[in-house]
Amino acid sequence: MTGGARSGKSRLAENQALSLGSPAIYIATARIWDAETQARVEEHRARRLTGWRDIEAPLDLVGALRDTDGGAPRLVDCLTMWLTNLMMENRDIEAEAEALIGCLPQLDAPVIFVTNEVGMGIVPENALARRFRDAQGQLNQKIAAVADEVHLVTCGYALKVKPQ
Repeated sequence: MTGGARSGKSRLAENQALSLGSPAIYIATARIWDAETQARVEEHRARRLTGWRDIEAPLDLVGALRDTDGGAPRLVDCLTMWLTNLMMENRDIEAEAEALIGCLPQLDAPVIFVTNEVGMGIVPENALARRFRDAQGQLNQKIAAVADEVHLVTCGYALKVKPQ
């Protein structure tokens, strides 16, 4: 599921994951940087009171996917926070993305990714923000290329992009 901030993509992805089996596994990538992030995390947790097993994986997403493989559907929310964490840790983003893409065909249980479309607005005024925007767009393209389905979410509704 991809879309803008507050487009409804997490809620739709949660419903899709639970439709594949319960309990589902929620792989959270967010780090709590400030009060706003804390509030968003709490909002997501409150929405998932039952039917979920939570795993935190702010950096080792590949490890979390491998460790949780074996039946239950997984929801990764979200790739944008994961990429932020990688950048803040000065990790090799390209190598991390390739490791993620490379592990996906080896997994048996379904994985649903939530990610943001960050390149649909104005061009950021600083180099770090432009680097992030470009890296997110490239990561989204790589995930979409290997995904069975891609949905673009806007205003709480999903438009199936792949397969057409």
